Amino acid sequence: MKNCINPSMTRHTFLFLLLALALTACSKDPAKSDKAASTDAAATLLVAPQDLIGVQNNTLSAGPTITGTVQPQRRADLRAEVSSVVVQVLKDNGDRVKRGDLLVRLDDTAIRDSLSSTQEAQRAAVQSYEQAERQLQRLKTLRESGMASTQQLEDAENRRNTAQSEVAAAKTREVQARQQLQHTLVSAPFDGIVSERKVSAGDTAQIGKELLKVMDPTSMRLEGLVSADAVAELTVGQAVGFRVNGYGAQEFSGTVTRINPAANANTRQLEVLVEFAAGKQPQLAGLYAEGNIQATRQSALMVAATALAREGDRTFAWRVKDGVVQKISLVLGERDPRRGDFVLRAGLSEGDQLIRNPTSALKDGQKVQLTGGAAAAPASAPASAGK
Repeated sequence: MKNCINPSMTRHTFLFLLLALALTACSKDPAKSDKAASTDAAATLLVAPQDLIGVQNNTLSAGPTITGTVQPQRRADLRAEVSSVVVQVLKDNGDRVKRGDLLVRLDDTAIRDSLSSTQEAQRAAVQSYEQAERQLQRLKTLRESGMASTQQLEDAENRRNTAQSEVAAAKTREVQARQQLQHTLVSAPFDGIVSERKVSAGDTAQIGKELLKVMDPTSMRLEGLVSADAVAELTVGQAVGFRVNGYGAQEFSGTVTRINPAANANTRQLEVLVEFAAGKQPQLAGLYAEGNIQATRQSALMVAATALAREGDRTFAWRVKDGVVQKISLVLGERDPRRGDFVLRAGLSEGDQLIRNPTSALKDGQKVQLTGGAAAAPASAPASAGK
């Protein structure tokens, strides 16, 4: 059979193949360039100064744990000193008071009647005494002229002395009645705040019944407990760092002012009183607090816990240096109980910049590009380190 090839068909097929090759070449080069560009972009890590944290020397403190509650040093439980009915309560919980402000008024009707009675009794006693004194003076004159006996003079003198004693007793009863009258007005013993109101108008207040509680919010202190096993580490004047429930991560500092010489028989704990640093104390009483007494202090290179990453038993950090990220193995020591930072034994130097919160996407040797902003923060502020 004769094989016939159409020349027109061969020419069209050749042109089609050339066109396909050209289109393939044109579409291939841009794809490669786009892929390379995206790879370069992914290889560079953009880091803001806020994403970095510095390594520096700080003061490491160690000591026994202290737990307790915040209580005011100046506090008063105002109680009824007379049995009476509550007429008026002028202050409520949270109200500020000044020394001498009237807080509670009790019914004084019966006490005023008693005061009037004692005043009348005192006037009668005074009159009896004056009369007995005049009688005694007359008998003395008569005795000098021989017109009165010695017995009469002695009897007059006894009556005068008895009347004098009755005057003194009447004055005492009047003073007591006045004091009872004053006790119907309950006043603030010092500047402070009403922390708890116990009565309302119409209540019957027996002697000793609690009426109000007043405290001075500027006299707060930590009434803490420490294990008796740590008694050898405790001394008055030691610094204390602690946190108070309700104040979040805010750090408070104070000084040990008193150590109870006797441990609790049941808990085997010592009571330790801690005075807050001036101007830095909570204004609420009864809050739970926990911290550490700084029995020992030393300078050490510290690294923040947030900058650490772990792989099994290994601990490392990501250091930014010379425009790249470096994965650095670390040897850590003890942990600062106040801030949570770790002592750095080996791996980094002071001033090294670390990724504050590293992720698993970081690669060793990855390029870094710093963006604008403030300088990187140190691991811990020096001010807090000295607390």
